[in-house]
Formats: sequence, C-alpha cells, structure tokens
Amino acid sequence: MAAASLGALLREDAVRLAATTRIGFDTALRVIHRVAHNRLSLPPAQRIVREHEPSGAFALERYAEAVVRLMAGEPVAYVLGEEPFRNHVFRVTHDVLIPRPDTEVLAACALESLPEGPAVRVLDLGTGSGCIAISIALERPRASVVAVDASPAALAVARENARRLGAANVRFVESDWYHGLAGQRFDLIVSNPPYVAAGDPHLADLAHEPRAALVAGDDGLDAIRRIVTDAGKHLDAGGELIVEHGYAQRAAVVEMFRAGGFERLTGHLDLAGLARVVAGYYA
Repeated sequence: MAAASLGALLREDAVRLAATTRIGFDTALRVIHRVAHNRLSLPPAQRIVREHEPSGAFALERYAEAVVRLMAGEPVAYVLGEEPFRNHVFRVTHDVLIPRPDTEVLAACALESLPEGPAVRVLDLGTGSGCIAISIALERPRASVVAVDASPAALAVARENARRLGAANVRFVESDWYHGLAGQRFDLIVSNPPYVAAGDPHLADLAHEPRAALVAGDDGLDAIRRIVTDAGKHLDAGGELIVEHGYAQRAAVVEMFRAGGFERLTGHLDLAGLARVVAGYYA
C-alpha cells in the first residue's frame, strides 16, 4: 500500500535504506530528504510544509528511480550527479572521486597560504572533479591555476565544473602527474592523490568510485612519493607543497618531505581530528 503522505513515504524509504545499506536511520533520512529535494524540486522549506500532502500528488518516478539506486549501494552523489564542496556544488560522475568534507581542509590550507592580492601560480595534481583547483581559482581570482589529471574523462567533468561555476583562471592539462609540465614552475602545488593501499579492506566500500583515483601501490604511498620527489623541479625556491594523505601515513609522508628538501613542515587534522594534510616549503 502506498504511503498516505509524502512525509510517510520519505520515512518509510529511510527505514528501508537504513536496513539495506546498514547506515543509521538519521543518516538515511538525510539522504532521502536530499533526494527528495533534488528529484521532486522541493527546497527544504517546501518539503517540510508539504510533507502532509498525499504522496500521489507528486511526480515520483525520478525520485523512485533514485531510491532504487541508493538501495543498491550507489552513493547519493553519483545518483544525483552532484556534491557540495566549500561554497559551490560540483558535478560528479563515476569518472571522479566524490568530493569529501575532509578535503575542504586541504583547500582551506591552500587558500590560507595564498595572499589575495598577488598573481600567484598554483598547480593542482590529480584534480578529478576540479573541486580544489576551482575553489582556489574562484576565491583567488588573480591566481593562475593549472589542474592536471591523467584521465580525459575526469578532465571533462572538471572543465564542465569550471565553465558552469565561472572559473576562467583555470587551465586543464592531461598529464601523468608532472609529465606534461616540463619547465613549468609554481608558487604552490596542492594535491589530493590516491593514497589507499591495494589490499585495504575499505576498498569494498568504495566500489563505485574510480580505483585509479584511490589506490597507490601496496602501501598506498606510490603517488605521494612521486609528487614529493619531483616537486622541487616545479616549485620556485620558497614555494609550498600541500598534500592530503591517509590517516596512518603522517610519519612516512613527513619523512618524504624532509628527504625531498622541504622545510617548515606543518600537519593538519581532518574533521574527525585525524592527521590528514602535510605542508612544507621548498628550500
């Protein structure tokens, strides 16, 4: 029997989602509400006001299709094709990682190191959806930002995000890390690279996301090694490198920075209080 009201339908679907995907009911209800806002074109305030109305008064086909995908374990960002990051909403597809709130810490570190006035040069390695590069470009409009990714499909998503959000000061380059950047130097290099170990059991929970953007060798550090080792060829003296890493990788990444000629190292915590970002200046 169909739910008597929209609110009852949403709560029933949240119960089913929680049971199917083994998440808490409150989390499931937030996801269902987000889908309802998107698929029913109901802003939160309207949803609250109209939840008492019969569910049959709404065109539920697209909403129901989205719920089926959620029940199959697909992340809500891919179902809806979008995810918020800092002050903007970014388009996402299965070709890019879903932007995470913890990565906003990396973007904030980069922005804090960039003065608002001067025209600085910034490189974002492994840009994916472009959320870091575009956020920097929008908040530092005088910066010249180069965003690199080895995936043409990911770059297509990033370019579309830049166009839609009006980030005209980003240039996109298809490149395997620094390979296509010979002779180019920057004031800041920032990266959220792959850092999951090949055998990490948590990969099963990330099956919908591109493996190449997650996994970096047996210990998860292959990409960071390459980024840090070659950074000196692309940083001006006194330039800064800021890298996101796994929660248990801080010590290894700090040692790489030191071996790579970086000084004045700092570490930053994610929203859960775990070590997540290392920054350092090239001597």
